[in-house]
Amino acid sequence: MVGVVRRDVHAEGVGGGVGLTALMVAAARAIETRRRDSLARDVYAEHFVRAAPASAGWPVRMEQVPDGDENPLWGRFARYFGLRTRVLDDFLLRSVHAGARQVVLLGAGLDARAFRLEWPSDCVIFEVDREGVLAFKHDVLDGLSAVPKSARVPIPIDLRGDWVGALTDAGFQPGAPSVWLAEGLLFYLPRLAETYLIDTVDRLSTGGSALAFEVKLEKDLWEYRDSPIYTSTKHQIGIDLLALFAHGARPDSAGELAGKGWSTSIHTPFDFTRRHGRGPLPEHNDALAGNRWVFASKPAR
Repeated sequence: MVGVVRRDVHAEGVGGGVGLTALMVAAARAIETRRRDSLARDVYAEHFVRAAPASAGWPVRMEQVPDGDENPLWGRFARYFGLRTRVLDDFLLRSVHAGARQVVLLGAGLDARAFRLEWPSDCVIFEVDREGVLAFKHDVLDGLSAVPKSARVPIPIDLRGDWVGALTDAGFQPGAPSVWLAEGLLFYLPRLAETYLIDTVDRLSTGGSALAFEVKLEKDLWEYRDSPIYTSTKHQIGIDLLALFAHGARPDSAGELAGKGWSTSIHTPFDFTRRHGRGPLPEHNDALAGNRWVFASKPAR
């Protein structure tokens, strides 16, 4: 992996709002990659962080964090993202080895899975996100001469637009098994947008398909406004997550899928902390307490 990454106008796609959270997750993945007990490796993450003016000074390894793992943002929260990355990596690879050959990353952000995971040679990775985000990612990866491990199809469109038409026009085949991922996405979508997305994934998925997504169960997110994760993220890097999240009652998307015949399982992140022997555990005033990771599969007919 060689080359010089340039900074240009495409950094606007990750320079603020939800786009900036993609850089935060990239920094967390970079830190995770450098840990001796790493749960997931992403050698591209550090380059994304360094290429964007908004994040150029952020840490990309734990040695750059003065209070280390005691830091709520770059310690506990970053470890959460490392755990999430590992769990969802495993889910995607299990799904393709079970027969799915279409992978759809909804709100792909700075996800580099097409480049860092070992995919079957006939797999196709569709990355759906806003044009500015994907353009920034392309600039960085092109500067590194990065080569995807399987066919990769970027789809530059906002999920508020006709992403279904763009996806099918790009070659997605509803009649073939697929695996879908909405990682760190649904928090930011209004209730109706989440319902539409889940209904659409069901409509476009044939038997043998799978889906993973992340939701929050809290009825009132503001009850956790003083949580160390939220306050440290706001004060250290200027991201006010509570202002970005969609508020109000959330749909029961797992229940909706179960009603449509999908097999679903719901887990807390702490379930996987215990499974892997590392990661965040519950604590007082915990912004992660309501997070749930949902895994669903559509039985083959």
